[in-house]
Amino acid sequence: MEIATCSHRYSCLPSSKITNYNDKSFSFPSRNQLLFKKPYFGCKPTLFFSRKSSFNLSSRIPLQKSIKCSVSQATETTTEKKGQLTRRNDIRNIAIVAHVDHGKTTLVDAMLKQAKVFRDNQFVQERIMDSNDLERERGITILSKNTSITFNDTKINIIDTPGHSDFGGEVERILNMVEGVLLVVDSVEGPMPQTRFVLKKALEFGHAVVVVVNKIDRPSARPDYVVNSTFELFIELNASDEQCDFQVIYASGIKGKAGLSPESLADDLGPLFEAIIRCIPGPRIDKDGALQMLATNIEYDEHKGRIAIGRLHAGTLRRGMDVRICTSEEQCRFGRVSELFVYEKFSRVPADTVEAGDICAVCGIDDIQIGETIADKSSGKPLPSIRVEEPTVKMAFSINTSSFVGREGKYVTSRNLRDRLYRELERNLAMKVEDGETADTFIVSGRGTLHITILIENMRREGYEFMVGPPKVINKKVDDKLLEPFEIATVEVREEYMGPVVELLGKRRGQMFDMQGLGSEGTVLLKYKIPTRGLLGLRNAILTASRGTAILNTIFDRYGPWAGDITTRDLGSLAAFEDGTSTSYALASSQERGQLFIGPGVDVYKGQIVGIHQRPGDLSLNVCKKKAATNVRSNKEQTVVLDTPLDYSLDDCIEYIQEDELVEVTPSSIRMCKNLKLAKKSGGRS
Repeated sequence: MEIATCSHRYSCLPSSKITNYNDKSFSFPSRNQLLFKKPYFGCKPTLFFSRKSSFNLSSRIPLQKSIKCSVSQATETTTEKKGQLTRRNDIRNIAIVAHVDHGKTTLVDAMLKQAKVFRDNQFVQERIMDSNDLERERGITILSKNTSITFNDTKINIIDTPGHSDFGGEVERILNMVEGVLLVVDSVEGPMPQTRFVLKKALEFGHAVVVVVNKIDRPSARPDYVVNSTFELFIELNASDEQCDFQVIYASGIKGKAGLSPESLADDLGPLFEAIIRCIPGPRIDKDGALQMLATNIEYDEHKGRIAIGRLHAGTLRRGMDVRICTSEEQCRFGRVSELFVYEKFSRVPADTVEAGDICAVCGIDDIQIGETIADKSSGKPLPSIRVEEPTVKMAFSINTSSFVGREGKYVTSRNLRDRLYRELERNLAMKVEDGETADTFIVSGRGTLHITILIENMRREGYEFMVGPPKVINKKVDDKLLEPFEIATVEVREEYMGPVVELLGKRRGQMFDMQGLGSEGTVLLKYKIPTRGLLGLRNAILTASRGTAILNTIFDRYGPWAGDITTRDLGSLAAFEDGTSTSYALASSQERGQLFIGPGVDVYKGQIVGIHQRPGDLSLNVCKKKAATNVRSNKEQTVVLDTPLDYSLDDCIEYIQEDELVEVTPSSIRMCKNLKLAKKSGGRS
């Protein structure tokens, strides 16, 4: 009896190939698997056992020795045909990709610690790769970052990537630098929208994939379901036979353990490191060819200036070397490499030379842009430029026109704003900036509201003061038909709050196409196809409907026909009637009109939004009114009890505002106000 050694051990043979039908240890392919276009891949045995089988395959076969990834076999074969291109076996370049909160950065932490990157007595904070202040505050990865470890004399360059779909441009860019990816999937949730996005991009590049089922120690973990779902996702995305034959590693990133089966994890991440070396091929290079390096990322250093990061595709790069910088065949200029760095452990290390296949950082070329090629001075040719998907949401940035202009900000003019926005384009390829209708207005387009919000937050921390309008979707016209962007939204919500959430999504033109329970935790996963317009302001509404327990994730799907009118906000705003300082006396009567954003002693100006009206339509209030000082002694002083004001963050404010409203952003304050140019005539004064 021949036993298969295929990496994920699926039932991958048709029933005609199974010789013993009475053996209870077999699991026949499901109907769905039989209907796949490419159901049977790379397996040549006469007998095959399923994961669901009671037969313990691991007890018969030493898996770590027997499994040989078909991906690496296939790539080695194609290498031989290329002739001049060779594989460099002492390096592996990998990207870690996953949906948000599936544990990428925590897994990288464990890999760095076990590779002895840090001293034994060195203090290491959690999520060491999230070095940006915003990343630490929000608990998310925003920028992709490089590091490297050494395992069995092989250097592994690791790139940690963002999980949010709004930062998909970062993921698309760095896939040019690697030959394989670690696809991290949660052991309960399985593949999520962003998992689909990053996997699709990796498969399009032809990269090898190692699937890591993370958080395997969760009580409601369901590894069989997760692996099956991931395999079905590969088939849906038209993966090749070799890519479908992926290696599965089960891991607990927080404990630093990994294994080839969910029941028996090793004491460390050894099986994961071995899988990387075995299943992901080394870079294919032209060692003796003309120099070629694609600038995939840009960093800035106060002393060194612009630093271009990328993988060397061909030739050898030396410090002090004269090079040609090419955008296309016709557009080239010359420069010199002043300093050269490679990534070792958790830092950049100076290097005199870098050979093809390694990832390096180049200093000295002050005007280099992402997507340009550093090539040989005499015979260099440019590599294909980097392309990312088009933005779907836009917002208007303008100078601050409120009464408080210049009080808190350092950069307040339109020239300051223009320079900063266009400078952002140098490293943020997924963003676009255009001049607006007036000289002091700019239209910024991005992959989503979070993408643009992170830019706003960074700018205010740098001392900029400006105003932003409400987010709007970018529509298209094809054959005289109006098309708008649609997204796939997944909502993880507890069963008792499912009704209000379903009703909310239905009002916003969402169409449910899947609903499933998540293990034993009493939560339900809802999947919707919904217009991007319907998502504006949805996050807060869902949190309110679910008492703060729901988790909403979205990913761009495609452009589709206009879905019709959508109402995103039912209530109006409370606006200040005049400039002044708010008083307890005035706020006590104002809070009867709705929920307030401010407390007593706050400076306000005419038109500033101070609360949410309890009815549709806006209402102007005098929140600065003082109690008359006549006949004070004869009246007993009345105790004023004020409600706690609502504390809205920048993201909340941008979700809240509508067409005739603006968000005023300064280094120390975030306020909302009515747009005086568009303000509608609304109610009177209280």
